[in-house]
Amino acid sequence: MENYFNPEIECASREQITKWQDERLAATVKRVYENVECYREKMDAAGIKPEDIKGVKDLHKLPFLSKEDLRKQYPFGLLAVPMSDCVRIHSTSGTTGRRVVAFYTQNDIDLWEECCARAITAAGGTKDDVVQVCYGYGLFTGGAGLHGGSHKVGSLTLPMSSGNTDRQIQFMTDLGSTIICCTPSYAAYLAESINERGMRDQIKLKAGIFGAEAWTEEMRHDIEEKLGIKAFDIYGLTEISGPGVAFECSQKNGMHINEDHFIAEIINPDTGEVLPYGEKGELVFTSITKEAFPLLRYRTKDICVLNAEPCACGRTHVRMAKPMGRSDDMLIVKGVNVFPSQIETVLMNNGYPANYQIIVTRENNSDRIEVQVEMTPEMFSDSLKDITKREKQLVSDLKAMLGIYCVVKLVAPKTITRSEGKAKRVIDKRNLYGSH
Repeated sequence: MENYFNPEIECASREQITKWQDERLAATVKRVYENVECYREKMDAAGIKPEDIKGVKDLHKLPFLSKEDLRKQYPFGLLAVPMSDCVRIHSTSGTTGRRVVAFYTQNDIDLWEECCARAITAAGGTKDDVVQVCYGYGLFTGGAGLHGGSHKVGSLTLPMSSGNTDRQIQFMTDLGSTIICCTPSYAAYLAESINERGMRDQIKLKAGIFGAEAWTEEMRHDIEEKLGIKAFDIYGLTEISGPGVAFECSQKNGMHINEDHFIAEIINPDTGEVLPYGEKGELVFTSITKEAFPLLRYRTKDICVLNAEPCACGRTHVRMAKPMGRSDDMLIVKGVNVFPSQIETVLMNNGYPANYQIIVTRENNSDRIEVQVEMTPEMFSDSLKDITKREKQLVSDLKAMLGIYCVVKLVAPKTITRSEGKAKRVIDKRNLYGSH
């Protein structure tokens, strides 16, 4: 039996969804043209007037918005309402350059929390559940979004934030948490810690809602097996609102985009051409209900595919595949496109834990890629000859997947630093050699 938080919207007809999108898009374009100088300048430069955008079919006429635009407009340049109407900000982690700050009115927060409530309900959450939120709180959107969604569902909410694993496990056992929300890499670490302590039979978890970083199907199966749960993907980005832009249902066959709030497109990242459903490209989002900080045709850098086929769960909203990685996460090594998720697939198919690091260097004008992988305790007790054999096997499997040679180094358990937030998988040292 499929659970819906808002069945009238989640299972609305395609005609109804298009009608909402047409009306809301036209109204949003008119409003930002009048209130946001950056949009007015971009549209004027492209020869577009608000009345040219009557609905979704005209969306392609609008210029794109990039993260660079958001940085240039920091902090107030894209604000579409008076500051006095705003009740909160969130911010990206700001790992490169200036931070990006997103503003919210109370209505923006209510709609965002409803999107997260849909995700929790799709994962089986009800008012009888205990939802442990281990995403970071504060400026990061993860904690606040799932926290608000859990409240809307009526679940008992544990606002744990990230880190302090001993306390996480104590509350999980003492309060009987049934749903956990965190990054997949932290879920893998929690699973490892719970099993090491021999406490698997003391936890009552039934589901996990994991997002904020790319993860593979192999990692999903590993977490599900170790924690005895169903693992669901959730997608979002601070610029658009936060987690809950899209979420998985019981079918786990792509994430339903909340299309009453967001319009998704897939484009060719090089030409900007809009691609049809089913083709792989860069994901672009337009928010059509945001008051404070509506973004039009925002380029996410995430590479994925959209699927408009009907879903067996009964939801009618278009699904996005799990992002394969970000176009800016993609490594180009010896002219070959390499996504960390491809490497993770090979490692997990060979029985390795999801603890690895990819180090790219340049030696004698040639790229070198080294994959450091933790062994399980059983593997670590193998003879040196067996370990060498394992390394050779991985070298061969990675070459088959990527088409290039990688150096593989198997390391002792617990030697790769654990992440309590987003895992740092790639260290690209080529920049230090004065070249990309």
